[in-house]
Amino acid sequence: MIRTPLRPLARILKARDRGENPDVIEAENKRIRHEEMADKARQRAEGRLLVLGLFFFCAFVVIGGRMGTLASSVPEEPRATTVGNPIIGQRADIVDRNGRIMATNLATHSLYAHPRDMIDPARAAAGLAEIFPELKEEELVADFTGDRKFMWIRRQISPEQMQAVHDIGSPGLLFGPREMRLYPNGPIASHILGGASYGREGVASAEVIGVAGVERQFDGFLRDPANEGEPLELSLDLSVQAATEEVLAGGMSLMNAKGAASVLMDIKTGEVLAMASLPDFDPNNRPRILTEGDQSDSPLFNRAVQGVYELGSTFKIFAIAQAMELGLVNPNTMIDTQGPMTWGRFRIRDFHDYGPQLSTTDVIVKSSNIGTARIALMIGAQRQKEFLGSLGFLEATPIEMVEAPTGAPLVPRNWSEISTMTISYGHGLSSSPLHLASAYASLLNGGTKVEPTLLRQHNPPLGPRVVREEISRRSADMLRQVVERGTASFGEVPGYEVGGKTGTADKPRESGGGYYDDKVIATFASVFPADDPKYVLIVTLDEPSENSGDKPRRTAGWTAVPVAAEMIRRVAPLLGLRPQVDSAQSVSVTLTSN
Repeated sequence: MIRTPLRPLARILKARDRGENPDVIEAENKRIRHEEMADKARQRAEGRLLVLGLFFFCAFVVIGGRMGTLASSVPEEPRATTVGNPIIGQRADIVDRNGRIMATNLATHSLYAHPRDMIDPARAAAGLAEIFPELKEEELVADFTGDRKFMWIRRQISPEQMQAVHDIGSPGLLFGPREMRLYPNGPIASHILGGASYGREGVASAEVIGVAGVERQFDGFLRDPANEGEPLELSLDLSVQAATEEVLAGGMSLMNAKGAASVLMDIKTGEVLAMASLPDFDPNNRPRILTEGDQSDSPLFNRAVQGVYELGSTFKIFAIAQAMELGLVNPNTMIDTQGPMTWGRFRIRDFHDYGPQLSTTDVIVKSSNIGTARIALMIGAQRQKEFLGSLGFLEATPIEMVEAPTGAPLVPRNWSEISTMTISYGHGLSSSPLHLASAYASLLNGGTKVEPTLLRQHNPPLGPRVVREEISRRSADMLRQVVERGTASFGEVPGYEVGGKTGTADKPRESGGGYYDDKVIATFASVFPADDPKYVLIVTLDEPSENSGDKPRRTAGWTAVPVAAEMIRRVAPLLGLRPQVDSAQSVSVTLTSN
Protein backbone atom coordinates (compact mmCIF):
# COMPACT_ATOMS: atom_id res chain seq x y z
CA MET A 1 0.00 0.00 0.00
CA ILE A 2 1.46 3.39 -1.13
CA ARG A 3 1.03 6.11 1.47
CA THR A 4 1.02 9.80 0.43
CA PRO A 5 3.56 11.85 2.51
CA LEU A 6 2.08 14.54 4.72
CA ARG A 7 4.80 17.08 3.77
CA PRO A 8 5.67 16.50 0.10
CA LEU A 9 9.01 18.27 -0.68
CA ALA A 10 7.94 19.82 -4.02
CA ARG A 11 4.89 21.48 -2.54
CA ILE A 12 6.81 22.66 0.55
CA LEU A 13 9.47 24.37 -1.62
CA LYS A 14 6.84 26.04 -3.79
CA ALA A 15 4.97 27.25 -0.69
CA ARG A 16 8.12 28.77 0.76
CA ASP A 17 8.87 30.51 -2.53
CA ARG A 18 5.40 32.05 -2.45
CA GLY A 19 5.78 32.95 1.25
CA GLU A 20 3.05 30.50 2.39
CA ASN A 21 3.06 28.42 5.60
CA PRO A 22 4.13 24.76 4.86
CA ASP A 23 2.21 23.49 7.92
CA VAL A 24 -1.09 24.16 6.11
CA ILE A 25 -0.14 21.56 3.50
CA GLU A 26 0.55 18.95 6.25
CA ALA A 27 -2.76 19.69 7.97
CA GLU A 28 -4.65 19.37 4.69
CA ASN A 29 -3.06 16.01 3.92
CA LYS A 30 -3.87 14.73 7.45
CA ARG A 31 -7.53 15.70 6.97
CA ILE A 32 -7.72 13.90 3.62
CA ARG A 33 -6.06 10.78 5.08
CA HIS A 34 -8.44 10.73 8.06
CA GLU A 35 -11.48 11.07 5.78
CA GLU A 36 -10.30 8.09 3.67
CA MET A 37 -9.78 6.00 6.78
CA ALA A 38 -13.23 6.94 8.09
CA ASP A 39 -14.85 6.00 4.74
CA LYS A 40 -13.17 2.56 4.74
CA ALA A 41 -14.23 1.92 8.39
CA ARG A 42 -17.81 2.90 7.59
CA GLN A 43 -17.88 0.59 4.57
CA ARG A 44 -16.59 -2.32 6.69
CA ALA A 45 -19.21 -1.65 9.39
CA GLU A 46 -22.01 -1.38 6.86
CA GLY A 47 -20.91 -4.70 5.27
CA ARG A 48 -20.89 -6.45 8.65
CA LEU A 49 -24.33 -5.09 9.52
CA LEU A 50 -25.67 -6.30 6.17
CA VAL A 51 -24.32 -9.83 6.71
CA LEU A 52 -25.69 -9.92 10.25
CA GLY A 53 -29.06 -8.67 9.02
CA LEU A 54 -29.19 -11.36 6.34
CA PHE A 55 -28.35 -14.02 8.98
CA PHE A 56 -31.16 -12.90 11.30
CA PHE A 57 -33.59 -12.74 8.37
CA CYS A 58 -32.80 -16.31 7.35
CA ALA A 59 -33.08 -17.49 10.95
CA PHE A 60 -36.50 -15.89 11.38
CA VAL A 61 -37.68 -17.41 8.08
CA VAL A 62 -36.60 -20.91 9.16
CA ILE A 63 -38.16 -20.57 12.64
CA GLY A 64 -41.39 -19.16 11.19
CA GLY A 65 -41.62 -21.96 8.64
CA ARG A 66 -41.08 -24.61 11.32
CA MET A 67 -43.72 -23.02 13.56
CA GLY A 68 -46.18 -23.01 10.67
CA THR A 69 -45.46 -26.68 9.94
CA LEU A 70 -46.01 -27.66 13.56
CA ALA A 71 -49.21 -25.64 13.78
CA SER A 72 -50.70 -27.36 10.73
CA SER A 73 -49.65 -30.93 11.67
CA VAL A 74 -51.53 -33.49 13.82
CA PRO A 75 -50.13 -33.46 17.37
CA GLU A 76 -48.52 -36.68 18.55
CA GLU A 77 -46.38 -37.75 21.44
CA PRO A 78 -42.68 -38.11 20.72
CA ARG A 79 -41.45 -41.70 20.71
CA ALA A 80 -38.05 -42.78 21.86
CA THR A 81 -36.29 -45.10 19.44
CA THR A 82 -35.26 -48.49 20.85
CA VAL A 83 -33.41 -51.50 19.55
CA GLY A 84 -35.66 -54.46 18.60
CA ASN A 85 -39.45 -54.69 18.59
CA PRO A 86 -41.21 -52.26 20.93
CA ILE A 87 -43.75 -53.56 23.45
CA ILE A 88 -47.24 -52.60 22.31
CA GLY A 89 -49.18 -51.69 25.45
CA GLN A 90 -52.39 -50.32 24.01
CA ARG A 91 -55.22 -52.78 23.29
CA ALA A 92 -58.51 -51.91 21.62
CA ASP A 93 -61.84 -52.19 23.41
CA ILE A 94 -64.44 -54.89 22.78
CA VAL A 95 -68.04 -53.67 22.53
CA ASP A 96 -71.44 -55.24 21.95
CA ARG A 97 -73.68 -54.52 18.97
CA ASN A 98 -74.90 -51.31 20.65
CA GLY A 99 -71.43 -50.00 21.48
CA ARG A 100 -71.49 -50.93 25.18
CA ILE A 101 -68.10 -51.77 26.67
CA MET A 102 -67.40 -55.45 27.31
CA ALA A 103 -63.61 -55.28 27.63
CA THR A 104 -61.39 -52.23 28.04
CA ASN A 105 -58.08 -51.08 29.54
CA LEU A 106 -57.32 -49.61 32.95
CA ALA A 107 -54.17 -47.65 33.76
CA THR A 108 -52.38 -49.08 36.79
CA HIS A 109 -48.85 -49.74 38.05
CA SER A 110 -46.51 -52.64 38.64
CA LEU A 111 -44.20 -53.01 41.63
CA TYR A 112 -40.60 -54.18 41.37
CA ALA A 113 -37.50 -54.01 43.53
CA HIS A 114 -33.81 -53.18 43.26
CA PRO A 115 -32.57 -54.93 46.43
CA ARG A 116 -29.13 -53.32 46.30
CA ASP A 117 -30.69 -49.87 46.62
CA MET A 118 -32.54 -50.77 49.81
CA ILE A 119 -31.39 -49.17 53.04
CA ASP A 120 -33.35 -51.46 55.38
CA PRO A 121 -34.39 -54.69 53.53
CA ALA A 122 -36.01 -56.22 56.62
CA ARG A 123 -38.27 -53.21 57.15
CA ALA A 124 -39.22 -53.18 53.45
CA ALA A 125 -40.06 -56.91 53.56
CA ALA A 126 -42.21 -56.48 56.66
CA GLY A 127 -44.10 -53.60 55.08
CA LEU A 128 -44.74 -55.50 51.84
CA ALA A 129 -45.95 -58.59 53.71
CA GLU A 130 -48.44 -56.42 55.58
CA ILE A 131 -49.76 -54.83 52.36
CA PHE A 132 -49.81 -58.08 50.37
CA PRO A 133 -50.79 -60.97 52.69
CA GLU A 134 -49.91 -63.60 50.06
CA LEU A 135 -46.22 -62.59 50.26
CA LYS A 136 -44.01 -64.25 52.88
CA GLU A 137 -41.82 -61.90 54.90
CA GLU A 138 -39.05 -64.48 55.35
CA GLU A 139 -38.84 -65.15 51.61
CA LEU A 140 -38.74 -61.43 50.84
CA VAL A 141 -35.91 -60.86 53.31
CA ALA A 142 -33.95 -63.72 51.73
CA ASP A 143 -34.46 -62.26 48.25
CA PHE A 144 -33.62 -58.70 49.32
CA THR A 145 -30.41 -59.69 51.10
CA GLY A 146 -29.24 -62.15 48.43
CA ASP A 147 -27.46 -61.59 45.13
CA ARG A 148 -30.50 -60.51 43.11
CA LYS A 149 -30.30 -57.14 41.40
CA PHE A 150 -33.92 -57.05 40.22
CA MET A 151 -37.16 -58.83 41.13
CA TRP A 152 -40.87 -58.40 40.46
CA ILE A 153 -43.09 -57.95 43.49
CA ARG A 154 -46.51 -57.59 41.84
CA ARG A 155 -47.40 -57.30 38.15
CA GLN A 156 -50.22 -54.90 38.95
CA ILE A 157 -51.32 -53.04 42.06
CA SER A 158 -54.21 -50.77 42.99
CA PRO A 159 -53.76 -47.04 43.70
CA GLU A 160 -54.32 -47.72 47.41
CA GLN A 161 -51.62 -50.39 47.43
CA MET A 162 -49.29 -48.09 45.52
CA GLN A 163 -49.70 -45.38 48.18
CA ALA A 164 -49.13 -47.88 50.97
CA VAL A 165 -45.88 -49.09 49.33
CA HIS A 166 -44.82 -45.49 48.80
CA ASP A 167 -45.31 -44.84 52.52
CA ILE A 168 -42.74 -47.57 53.33
CA GLY A 169 -40.16 -45.11 52.03
CA SER A 170 -37.66 -47.59 50.65
CA PRO A 171 -35.65 -46.30 47.63
CA GLY A 172 -35.35 -49.87 46.32
CA LEU A 173 -39.11 -50.24 45.76
CA LEU A 174 -40.08 -48.83 42.36
CA PHE A 175 -43.24 -48.51 40.27
CA GLY A 176 -43.75 -49.00 36.55
CA PRO A 177 -46.71 -47.93 34.40
CA ARG A 178 -49.08 -50.71 33.32
CA GLU A 179 -52.27 -51.28 31.41
CA MET A 180 -54.46 -54.08 32.71
CA ARG A 181 -57.40 -55.64 30.86
CA LEU A 182 -60.69 -54.92 32.61
CA TYR A 183 -64.03 -56.67 32.12
CA PRO A 184 -66.55 -54.30 33.72
CA ASN A 185 -69.44 -56.78 33.50
CA GLY A 186 -67.71 -59.52 35.46
CA PRO A 187 -68.68 -63.06 34.41
CA ILE A 188 -71.19 -61.95 31.75
CA ALA A 189 -70.10 -63.45 28.39
CA SER A 190 -66.95 -64.76 30.06
CA HIS A 191 -66.59 -67.78 27.76
CA ILE A 192 -66.96 -65.59 24.68
CA LEU A 193 -64.49 -62.93 25.81
CA GLY A 194 -62.05 -65.51 27.15
CA GLY A 195 -59.54 -63.31 28.95
CA ALA A 196 -56.12 -61.70 28.61
CA SER A 197 -52.77 -61.83 30.34
CA TYR A 198 -49.31 -60.27 30.14
CA GLY A 199 -46.83 -61.35 27.49
CA ARG A 200 -43.48 -59.58 27.22
CA GLU A 201 -42.87 -57.28 30.17
CA GLY A 202 -40.61 -54.38 30.92
CA VAL A 203 -40.45 -52.00 33.84
CA ALA A 204 -42.01 -49.23 31.73
CA SER A 205 -44.65 -51.25 29.83
CA ALA A 206 -46.15 -54.69 29.34
CA GLU A 207 -47.67 -56.54 26.42
CA VAL A 208 -51.33 -57.53 26.97
CA ILE A 209 -52.22 -60.65 24.97
CA GLY A 210 -55.41 -62.68 24.62
CA VAL A 211 -55.41 -66.17 26.12
CA ALA A 212 -58.85 -67.50 25.09
CA GLY A 213 -62.12 -66.63 23.36
CA VAL A 214 -62.34 -63.64 21.05
CA GLU A 215 -59.50 -61.97 22.96
CA ARG A 216 -57.15 -64.57 21.51
CA GLN A 217 -58.96 -65.04 18.18
CA PHE A 218 -58.67 -61.32 17.37
CA ASP A 219 -55.45 -60.67 19.28
CA GLY A 220 -53.72 -59.26 16.19
CA PHE A 221 -56.57 -56.85 15.45
CA LEU A 222 -56.87 -55.68 19.05
CA ARG A 223 -53.13 -54.96 19.29
CA ASP A 224 -52.64 -53.43 15.82
CA PRO A 225 -51.79 -49.69 16.12
CA ALA A 226 -52.90 -49.21 12.50
CA ASN A 227 -56.51 -49.62 13.63
CA GLU A 228 -56.14 -46.42 15.69
CA GLY A 229 -58.05 -47.85 18.64
CA GLU A 230 -61.09 -48.96 16.65
CA PRO A 231 -63.08 -51.31 18.93
CA LEU A 232 -63.98 -54.89 18.08
CA GLU A 233 -67.76 -54.93 17.57
CA LEU A 234 -69.45 -58.18 18.54
CA SER A 235 -72.89 -59.41 17.55
CA LEU A 236 -73.84 -59.85 21.21
CA ASP A 237 -76.49 -57.73 22.90
CA LEU A 238 -75.24 -57.13 26.44
CA SER A 239 -78.75 -56.77 27.92
CA VAL A 240 -79.93 -59.97 26.24
CA GLN A 241 -76.76 -61.80 27.28
CA ALA A 242 -77.22 -60.76 30.92
CA ALA A 243 -80.88 -61.82 30.95
CA THR A 244 -80.04 -65.13 29.28
CA GLU A 245 -77.38 -65.98 31.83
CA GLU A 246 -79.60 -65.01 34.75
CA VAL A 247 -82.48 -67.21 33.59
CA LEU A 248 -80.17 -70.08 32.66
CA ALA A 249 -78.50 -70.00 36.09
CA GLY A 250 -81.88 -70.04 37.80
CA GLY A 251 -83.09 -72.90 35.62
CA MET A 252 -79.91 -74.89 36.20
CA SER A 253 -80.35 -74.55 39.95
CA LEU A 254 -84.08 -75.29 39.87
CA MET A 255 -83.61 -78.38 37.71
CA ASN A 256 -80.62 -79.61 39.75
CA ALA A 257 -78.46 -79.77 36.60
CA LYS A 258 -74.72 -80.27 36.55
CA GLY A 259 -74.24 -77.74 33.77
CA ALA A 260 -76.16 -75.76 31.18
CA ALA A 261 -75.72 -74.05 27.83
CA SER A 262 -77.77 -71.68 25.73
CA VAL A 263 -77.49 -70.11 22.26
CA LEU A 264 -79.70 -67.32 20.91
CA MET A 265 -79.17 -66.65 17.19
CA ASP A 266 -80.58 -64.34 14.55
CA ILE A 267 -82.21 -66.73 12.10
CA LYS A 268 -81.37 -64.66 9.00
CA THR A 269 -77.77 -63.61 9.63
CA GLY A 270 -76.39 -66.24 11.99
CA GLU A 271 -75.40 -63.52 14.47
CA VAL A 272 -75.13 -64.88 17.99
CA LEU A 273 -77.00 -62.43 20.20
CA ALA A 274 -76.36 -64.37 23.40
CA MET A 275 -74.41 -67.50 24.23
CA ALA A 276 -73.98 -68.85 27.74
CA SER A 277 -72.25 -71.78 29.39
CA LEU A 278 -72.56 -72.67 33.06
CA PRO A 279 -70.71 -72.90 35.33
CA ASP A 280 -68.83 -69.78 34.27
CA PHE A 281 -66.01 -67.60 35.65
CA ASP A 282 -64.88 -64.00 36.02
CA PRO A 283 -62.30 -63.13 33.32
CA ASN A 284 -60.89 -60.46 35.67
CA ASN A 285 -59.68 -63.37 37.80
CA ARG A 286 -59.44 -66.22 35.32
CA PRO A 287 -59.09 -69.65 37.02
CA ARG A 288 -56.35 -72.13 36.19
CA ILE A 289 -56.80 -74.98 33.74
CA LEU A 290 -57.54 -78.33 35.35
CA THR A 291 -54.49 -80.57 35.40
CA GLU A 292 -56.44 -83.73 36.20
CA GLY A 293 -59.96 -85.08 35.90
CA ASP A 294 -62.56 -84.29 33.24
CA GLN A 295 -61.91 -80.94 31.55
CA SER A 296 -65.66 -80.55 30.94
CA ASP A 297 -66.03 -80.07 34.71
CA SER A 298 -63.89 -76.92 34.55
CA PRO A 299 -65.68 -73.55 34.51
CA LEU A 300 -63.41 -72.69 31.56
CA PHE A 301 -65.11 -75.34 29.42
CA ASN A 302 -67.56 -73.79 26.94
CA ARG A 303 -70.47 -76.22 26.75
CA ALA A 304 -72.17 -74.28 23.95
CA VAL A 305 -69.17 -74.54 21.59
CA GLN A 306 -66.87 -77.27 22.88
CA GLY A 307 -69.43 -79.63 24.38
CA VAL A 308 -70.56 -82.30 21.91
CA TYR A 309 -73.60 -84.29 22.94
CA GLU A 310 -76.20 -86.58 21.49
CA LEU A 311 -79.04 -84.07 21.27
CA GLY A 312 -81.88 -86.54 20.98
CA SER A 313 -85.20 -85.89 19.30
CA THR A 314 -84.28 -82.33 18.28
CA PHE A 315 -82.82 -84.06 15.17
CA LYS A 316 -86.16 -85.48 14.05
CA ILE A 317 -87.20 -82.34 12.20
CA PHE A 318 -84.16 -82.73 9.91
CA ALA A 319 -85.21 -86.21 8.77
CA ILE A 320 -88.78 -85.12 8.14
CA ALA A 321 -87.77 -81.90 6.37
CA GLN A 322 -85.41 -83.82 4.07
CA ALA A 323 -88.08 -86.42 3.31
CA MET A 324 -90.53 -83.63 2.39
CA GLU A 325 -87.85 -81.95 0.27
CA LEU A 326 -87.30 -85.22 -1.60
CA GLY A 327 -91.04 -85.68 -2.10
CA LEU A 328 -91.12 -88.89 -0.08
CA VAL A 329 -93.74 -87.66 2.39
CA ASN A 330 -96.00 -84.70 3.07
CA PRO A 331 -97.38 -83.47 6.43
CA ASN A 332 -100.36 -85.83 6.14
CA THR A 333 -98.59 -88.99 4.97
CA MET A 334 -99.31 -91.88 7.33
CA ILE A 335 -96.19 -93.54 8.77
CA ASP A 336 -96.03 -97.03 10.28
CA THR A 337 -95.28 -96.68 13.99
CA GLN A 338 -96.00 -100.24 15.02
CA GLY A 339 -93.34 -101.25 17.51
CA PRO A 340 -90.91 -102.34 18.49
CA MET A 341 -88.91 -101.89 15.30
CA THR A 342 -86.24 -104.58 14.92
CA TRP A 343 -82.97 -104.35 13.02
CA GLY A 344 -80.69 -107.29 13.72
CA ARG A 345 -80.09 -107.39 17.44
CA PHE A 346 -81.24 -103.78 17.86
CA ARG A 347 -84.75 -102.77 18.86
CA ILE A 348 -86.17 -99.27 18.48
CA ARG A 349 -89.03 -98.30 20.79
CA ASP A 350 -91.14 -95.24 21.45
CA PHE A 351 -91.56 -93.59 24.83
CA HIS A 352 -95.31 -94.39 24.58
CA ASP A 353 -97.35 -96.68 22.35
CA TYR A 354 -98.72 -94.34 19.65
CA GLY A 355 -100.65 -97.02 17.78
CA PRO A 356 -100.03 -98.55 14.36
CA GLN A 357 -99.83 -95.29 12.40
CA LEU A 358 -99.17 -91.59 12.78
CA SER A 359 -99.16 -88.77 10.26
CA THR A 360 -95.83 -87.19 9.45
CA THR A 361 -96.83 -84.16 11.49
CA ASP A 362 -97.78 -86.32 14.47
CA VAL A 363 -94.48 -88.19 14.25
CA ILE A 364 -92.91 -84.86 15.22
CA VAL A 365 -95.65 -83.83 17.64
CA LYS A 366 -95.63 -87.16 19.50
CA SER A 367 -91.84 -87.58 19.00
CA SER A 368 -91.98 -91.08 17.59
CA ASN A 369 -88.59 -92.77 17.24
CA ILE A 370 -90.09 -95.58 15.15
CA GLY A 371 -91.82 -93.22 12.75
CA THR A 372 -88.69 -91.12 12.30
CA ALA A 373 -86.53 -94.20 11.76
CA ARG A 374 -88.87 -95.47 9.02
CA ILE A 375 -88.71 -92.08 7.30
CA ALA A 376 -84.90 -92.17 7.55
CA LEU A 377 -84.87 -95.56 5.80
CA MET A 378 -86.76 -93.97 2.91
CA ILE A 379 -84.02 -91.32 2.66
CA GLY A 380 -81.03 -93.65 2.90
CA ALA A 381 -77.64 -93.31 4.55
CA GLN A 382 -75.81 -91.41 1.80
CA ARG A 383 -78.50 -88.78 1.27
CA GLN A 384 -78.93 -88.35 5.03
CA LYS A 385 -75.20 -87.80 5.47
CA GLU A 386 -75.08 -85.25 2.66
CA PHE A 387 -78.07 -83.35 4.06
CA LEU A 388 -76.68 -83.20 7.60
CA GLY A 389 -73.35 -82.15 6.10
CA SER A 390 -75.08 -79.24 4.31
CA LEU A 391 -76.39 -78.15 7.72
CA GLY A 392 -72.86 -78.20 9.19
CA PHE A 393 -73.04 -81.35 11.31
CA LEU A 394 -69.92 -83.00 9.90
CA GLU A 395 -67.32 -80.40 10.87
CA ALA A 396 -66.53 -77.86 13.57
CA THR A 397 -68.43 -74.59 13.49
CA PRO A 398 -66.60 -71.63 11.91
CA ILE A 399 -67.49 -69.28 14.77
CA GLU A 400 -64.71 -66.81 15.63
CA MET A 401 -63.34 -68.51 18.75
CA VAL A 402 -60.10 -70.43 19.22
CA GLU A 403 -62.08 -73.11 21.05
CA ALA A 404 -64.31 -73.84 18.03
CA PRO A 405 -62.08 -76.54 16.42
CA THR A 406 -62.23 -78.57 19.64
CA GLY A 407 -66.02 -78.85 19.24
CA ALA A 408 -65.98 -81.00 16.10
CA PRO A 409 -68.94 -83.43 15.90
CA LEU A 410 -68.49 -87.13 16.61
CA VAL A 411 -69.86 -89.11 13.67
CA PRO A 412 -69.98 -92.87 13.13
CA ARG A 413 -67.04 -94.41 11.27
CA ASN A 414 -69.41 -96.62 9.31
CA TRP A 415 -72.61 -94.76 8.42
CA SER A 416 -74.67 -97.95 8.29
CA GLU A 417 -78.41 -98.46 8.04
CA ILE A 418 -78.76 -98.69 11.82
CA SER A 419 -76.74 -95.46 12.13
CA THR A 420 -79.14 -93.83 9.68
CA MET A 421 -82.10 -94.81 11.87
CA THR A 422 -80.60 -93.78 15.22
CA ILE A 423 -79.12 -90.53 13.91
CA SER A 424 -82.56 -89.54 12.62
CA TYR A 425 -83.75 -89.29 16.22
CA GLY A 426 -80.53 -87.87 17.65
CA HIS A 427 -78.44 -90.85 18.75
CA GLY A 428 -75.15 -91.95 17.22
CA LEU A 429 -74.03 -88.44 16.23
CA SER A 430 -72.78 -85.93 18.81
CA SER A 431 -72.69 -82.20 18.15
CA SER A 432 -72.66 -78.95 20.05
CA PRO A 433 -75.65 -76.74 20.90
CA LEU A 434 -74.14 -74.17 18.51
CA HIS A 435 -74.30 -76.72 15.66
CA LEU A 436 -77.97 -77.27 16.46
CA ALA A 437 -78.73 -73.54 16.52
CA SER A 438 -77.09 -73.03 13.11
CA ALA A 439 -78.94 -75.99 11.61
CA TYR A 440 -82.34 -74.84 12.93
CA ALA A 441 -81.66 -71.33 11.63
CA SER A 442 -80.72 -72.67 8.18
CA LEU A 443 -83.82 -74.86 8.02
CA LEU A 444 -86.36 -72.33 9.29
CA ASN A 445 -85.20 -69.01 7.79
CA GLY A 446 -86.58 -69.86 4.39
CA GLY A 447 -84.12 -72.65 3.72
CA THR A 448 -80.74 -70.92 3.19
CA LYS A 449 -77.55 -71.89 5.00
CA VAL A 450 -76.25 -69.52 7.68
CA GLU A 451 -72.92 -69.63 9.47
CA PRO A 452 -72.74 -68.73 13.17
CA THR A 453 -70.79 -65.56 13.87
CA LEU A 454 -69.85 -63.40 16.84
CA LEU A 455 -69.24 -60.30 14.70
CA ARG A 456 -71.84 -57.68 13.91
CA GLN A 457 -73.10 -58.27 10.35
CA HIS A 458 -74.23 -55.29 8.29
CA ASN A 459 -74.65 -56.89 4.85
CA PRO A 460 -74.43 -60.67 5.33
CA PRO A 461 -74.21 -62.72 2.13
CA LEU A 462 -77.02 -65.11 1.23
CA GLY A 463 -75.96 -68.70 1.83
CA PRO A 464 -76.65 -71.74 -0.39
CA ARG A 465 -80.15 -73.20 -0.35
CA VAL A 466 -80.76 -76.16 1.93
CA VAL A 467 -84.49 -76.72 1.41
CA ARG A 468 -87.25 -74.95 -0.49
CA GLU A 469 -89.13 -72.12 1.21
CA GLU A 470 -92.28 -74.22 1.29
CA ILE A 471 -90.50 -76.98 3.23
CA SER A 472 -89.04 -74.40 5.61
CA ARG A 473 -92.52 -73.02 6.27
CA ARG A 474 -94.00 -76.50 6.80
CA SER A 475 -91.22 -77.36 9.23
CA ALA A 476 -91.94 -74.23 11.28
CA ASP A 477 -95.67 -75.14 11.35
CA MET A 478 -94.85 -78.62 12.65
CA LEU A 479 -92.63 -77.22 15.40
CA ARG A 480 -95.40 -74.85 16.39
CA GLN A 481 -97.75 -77.81 16.82
CA VAL A 482 -95.20 -79.50 19.10
CA VAL A 483 -95.68 -76.59 21.51
CA GLU A 484 -99.45 -76.36 21.01
CA ARG A 485 -100.28 -80.02 21.52
CA GLY A 486 -97.08 -82.02 21.88
CA THR A 487 -94.12 -82.65 24.14
CA ALA A 488 -93.21 -78.95 24.55
CA SER A 489 -96.49 -77.64 25.94
CA PHE A 490 -94.65 -75.83 28.75
CA GLY A 491 -92.90 -73.78 26.07
CA GLU A 492 -95.94 -71.62 25.32
CA VAL A 493 -95.28 -67.91 25.95
CA PRO A 494 -98.39 -65.68 25.73
CA GLY A 495 -98.03 -63.12 22.95
CA TYR A 496 -95.20 -64.95 21.20
CA GLU A 497 -95.79 -67.94 18.97
CA VAL A 498 -93.11 -70.39 20.03
CA GLY A 499 -92.27 -73.50 18.05
CA GLY A 500 -89.70 -76.10 18.93
CA LYS A 501 -88.65 -79.66 19.50
CA THR A 502 -87.61 -81.42 22.68
CA GLY A 503 -84.73 -83.83 22.88
CA THR A 504 -83.83 -86.15 25.76
CA ALA A 505 -80.75 -88.31 25.20
CA ASP A 506 -79.30 -90.82 27.64
CA LYS A 507 -75.83 -89.79 28.69
CA PRO A 508 -73.03 -92.19 27.65
CA ARG A 509 -70.78 -93.63 30.34
CA GLU A 510 -67.22 -92.30 30.54
CA SER A 511 -65.81 -95.83 30.44
CA GLY A 512 -67.06 -99.30 29.74
CA GLY A 513 -69.54 -98.28 27.04
CA GLY A 514 -73.29 -98.06 27.30
CA TYR A 515 -75.50 -95.34 28.76
CA TYR A 516 -76.55 -94.23 32.22
CA ASP A 517 -80.09 -95.08 33.32
CA ASP A 518 -80.53 -91.91 35.37
CA LYS A 519 -78.45 -89.26 33.55
CA VAL A 520 -79.59 -87.43 30.43
CA ILE A 521 -78.83 -84.44 28.23
CA ALA A 522 -82.09 -82.49 27.93
CA THR A 523 -82.42 -80.01 25.05
CA PHE A 524 -85.12 -77.74 23.71
CA ALA A 525 -84.55 -76.25 20.25
CA SER A 526 -87.02 -73.43 19.72
CA VAL A 527 -87.92 -70.76 17.19
CA PHE A 528 -89.97 -67.60 17.71
CA PRO A 529 -92.24 -66.19 16.42
CA ALA A 530 -93.15 -69.41 14.60
CA ASP A 531 -95.37 -67.67 12.04
CA ASP A 532 -92.45 -65.45 10.93
CA PRO A 533 -89.26 -66.94 12.39
CA LYS A 534 -86.69 -64.40 13.56
CA TYR A 535 -84.72 -66.07 16.33
CA VAL A 536 -83.56 -69.55 17.28
CA LEU A 537 -83.00 -70.44 20.92
CA ILE A 538 -81.26 -73.61 22.12
CA VAL A 539 -81.29 -74.57 25.82
CA THR A 540 -79.37 -77.64 26.99
CA LEU A 541 -79.21 -79.00 30.55
CA ASP A 542 -76.63 -81.57 31.64
CA GLU A 543 -78.06 -84.19 34.02
CA PRO A 544 -81.22 -82.28 35.00
CA SER A 545 -83.76 -83.67 37.44
CA GLU A 546 -87.08 -82.01 38.28
CA ASN A 547 -87.96 -83.35 41.73
CA SER A 548 -91.27 -81.69 42.62
CA GLY A 549 -93.24 -84.92 42.12
CA ASP A 550 -93.06 -88.40 43.55
CA LYS A 551 -90.45 -89.44 40.99
CA PRO A 552 -87.67 -87.42 39.37
CA ARG A 553 -88.55 -86.10 35.90
CA ARG A 554 -85.61 -85.78 33.54
CA THR A 555 -87.16 -85.35 30.10
CA ALA A 556 -86.67 -82.08 28.24
CA GLY A 557 -90.38 -81.30 28.36
CA TRP A 558 -90.16 -81.01 32.14
CA THR A 559 -86.68 -79.48 32.42
CA ALA A 560 -85.29 -77.59 29.41
CA VAL A 561 -88.64 -76.38 28.02
CA PRO A 562 -89.75 -74.28 31.05
CA VAL A 563 -86.29 -72.67 31.21
CA ALA A 564 -86.43 -71.76 27.52
CA ALA A 565 -89.97 -70.37 27.90
CA GLU A 566 -88.89 -68.09 30.72
CA MET A 567 -85.87 -67.02 28.67
CA ILE A 568 -88.07 -66.09 25.70
CA ARG A 569 -90.42 -64.21 28.02
CA ARG A 570 -87.47 -62.16 29.28
CA VAL A 571 -85.49 -61.52 26.09
CA ALA A 572 -88.23 -61.09 23.46
CA PRO A 573 -89.09 -57.51 24.58
CA LEU A 574 -85.36 -56.70 24.72
CA LEU A 575 -85.12 -57.82 21.08
CA GLY A 576 -87.86 -55.38 20.09
CA LEU A 577 -90.57 -58.03 19.56
CA ARG A 578 -94.02 -56.82 20.50
CA PRO A 579 -96.38 -59.48 21.89
CA GLN A 580 -99.21 -60.44 19.57
CA VAL A 581 -102.50 -59.65 21.27
CA ASP A 582 -105.73 -61.26 20.10
CA SER A 583 -107.89 -58.34 18.98
CA ALA A 584 -111.04 -60.30 19.75
CA GLN A 585 -110.21 -60.25 23.45
CA SER A 586 -110.48 -57.19 25.64
CA VAL A 587 -107.19 -55.95 26.97
CA SER A 588 -106.98 -54.81 30.56
CA VAL A 589 -104.12 -53.70 32.76
CA THR A 590 -104.01 -54.76 36.39
CA LEU A 591 -101.58 -53.30 38.90
CA THR A 592 -99.94 -56.01 40.94
CA SER A 593 -97.15 -56.00 43.48
CA ASN A 594 -94.01 -58.05 43.04
